[in-house]
Amino acid sequence: MWWKKHKWKVLAPAAAVLLLAAAFFLGGSSEPKPAAPKRPALSSAAPAQTPAPARQEKAAAASPSPKAEKSTAKPSSPSPTPTASPTPEATPTPELDEPTAQPSAPDKEPDRYQTDPVPEGRPEPVEPEDVEITEESHTCTLSISCKTILNNMDRLDPDKAELVPADGWILQPITVTFYRGESVFNVLQRTCKQQGIPMEFENTPMYHSAYIEGISNLYQFDCGELSGWVYKVNDWFPNYGCSRYQLHEGDVICWEYTCDLGADLGRAVD
Repeated sequence: MWWKKHKWKVLAPAAAVLLLAAAFFLGGSSEPKPAAPKRPALSSAAPAQTPAPARQEKAAAASPSPKAEKSTAKPSSPSPTPTASPTPEATPTPELDEPTAQPSAPDKEPDRYQTDPVPEGRPEPVEPEDVEITEESHTCTLSISCKTILNNMDRLDPDKAELVPADGWILQPITVTFYRGESVFNVLQRTCKQQGIPMEFENTPMYHSAYIEGISNLYQFDCGELSGWVYKVNDWFPNYGCSRYQLHEGDVICWEYTCDLGADLGRAVD
């Protein structure tokens, strides 16, 4: 009697539970689950500030990288393709339009002391502070001339006329001793002192050399605005200061007064 009176109170809840369970299982198997958004995998070798995908595509379009994703399209020009997949260490093949010719070497320019390139076969300048003067002695020839003034007496300062020797020689060629490492300036300075010849100079940091202003009281500009002292060694007028010309055995040094920037002495003028 109790079952007949209360069976619906027991069966109804049980049926409801069965229906819910059936709906749950049937619904989960018939409809696909929504896919979760994929996140890029992290790599220990990747930089800390990995760009967003949109920025990666933009960067790849601007500057291709060897690590860019491979394309399935065939290259426009034939090139050997390995049968095996390339390893991470493989280097990319250079672009076909990349120039292979090496650029030509630029022309030499003046050094830091404004010295033009030295002609081939002539000695390069040597900086005084880089040279060690030893006791090893050598000899060279030295002379001092102002013969060009004789042809330009009308341009000479009248007060200096008596200082010009009749033959133009202030010091005829003589053999002098120098020591290994010494320069043209060292020899001129010592010889003028020994011979009692006045000599004045000025150190010019821009050219890293002594500049000879006057010898035997004949100075630059005494015979025109293009006049002054120049030197040559072995018939070559060096294009750098006398303090930077390191002497060698048998060198022939000539100090000469010019009235036309060396053109009257056969010196090439640019």
